[in-house]
Order: sequence, then structure tokens, then C-alpha cells
Amino acid sequence: MTTTDRPIALIVGAGDHLGSAIARRFAREGFHLVVTRRRGDLNPLLAELEALGSSATAFHSDARDEQQVIALVEQIESELGPIRVAVFNVGGNVRYGITETSSRIYRKVWEMCAFAGFLFGRELAKKMLLHQQGTILFTGASASVRGNSGFAAFAGGKHALRALAQSMARELGPQGIHVAHIIIDGLIKNPATAQYLPDLYASKGDDGIIQPDDLAEIYWQLHNQPPSAWTFEQDARPFAESW
Repeated sequence: MTTTDRPIALIVGAGDHLGSAIARRFAREGFHLVVTRRRGDLNPLLAELEALGSSATAFHSDARDEQQVIALVEQIESELGPIRVAVFNVGGNVRYGITETSSRIYRKVWEMCAFAGFLFGRELAKKMLLHQQGTILFTGASASVRGNSGFAAFAGGKHALRALAQSMARELGPQGIHVAHIIIDGLIKNPATAQYLPDLYASKGDDGIIQPDDLAEIYWQLHNQPPSAWTFEQDARPFAESW
């Protein structure tokens, strides 16, 4: 890697749908994208970003591993430059009845949603405090504010992530760092979700499914808010979704 003159956006959890859409949105604004995921092919996303006239770097990294998170942030800052915006977009949505939820399942979901978010937030805060600027964005879900049948593990992890984001916003906002939490109250267009929740997905129809590129616009707008009117939390749902 070589130092870049472009502002840097880090997307942790750059999956094929929302994560990639967020990366594309910032790429169109001239950012250098650093995209990470635990596994999976990142080359198609890199090609997309370069086709948009951007530059990008990809890593396979486990956001639950403290040393990997520390090394990731340190390498970006030392070899590329300061991180201006960082997005935590790690998933963890599983569906098990409470009596079927093993301790292993609950712990793994908590690690993905909450512990990984803590590691991410802490390491980014260390760097952004030095620069006295930056944006940290956390992807939440309906489960961030309400539990539902079969989603005890996911709701527990997402509630914890929201609490982390709230605490960070209150601590870091007065020091020039914008921390925001996005509640996605609905299903995102994603073949994996359609396969995992086929009946629910089909019941929504085209008007009840969120388009990833439309969500990505929210992340871009949050990053661009003036400090006199920062939003901490924004929720998004398709117009056909009931409240």
C-alpha cells in the first residue's frame, strides 16, 4: 500500500449488498475505499470501485478478533493515511426459538454485533481523536429497539451495539467526531435474505423491500451533516412497511 491523497473511508462488513452499496456511494465522491469482510471474494467490488474512478484496498479481517482490528486500523493509518469515515456493517441475524438458542449461538451473535462493534469503535476513536475529526457510522436494525419472537440473540447484540453508539456519540461528539446509528427497519434486497426468510420476503412485495443504494445515500448524507445539526440516529423503512 502507498499513501493516498484521497480521503479514506473504511467499510467493515463490505458484503455484496448494503456494504458494497455504501462503498460505491463514497467512491463516487472521490474517497479511497478500504473494504473488509471475514471471508468471500472482494475482487468484484474492487473492480466496481475502480470503474467508478476511485481507488480501493481490500482486506480479509475478522472484526471479532482484537489483534486483527488493531492491526487493520494501524496499517491503514500508517500506510494510507487518516481515516475520515468508518462504517461498521457487520451482520449476525439468526433466527432461533429461545429454547433452541445455545450458548454458542448467543455468544457468537453477541461477538459479531456488539463486541466487534466495540473493538471497531475504540480503535477508530483513538485515531480520530488525534485528528480531531471523523465520522463513525453503525448499522442497526429493527432488533436494535425491539425484540421479536425467535430473535433473542440478534436483538441482544443489536441493543448492545446501539447503547455503545449512544455512549460514543455523547463522549466523542464534543471532540469533533460524529457518531451515528442507522436503524434499518425492513428487509434489504438480498437473495440470501429471500432464501433465509422466504415467506416474509415474498409477503413484502417489491414496494416493501429496501434498495441497498437508497440506504447508502443515508450514510453519505450523515457524513456530510454540519456539526451544528448532527443526527445521532436515523431510521429507514420502505414506504409500504407498517410501523
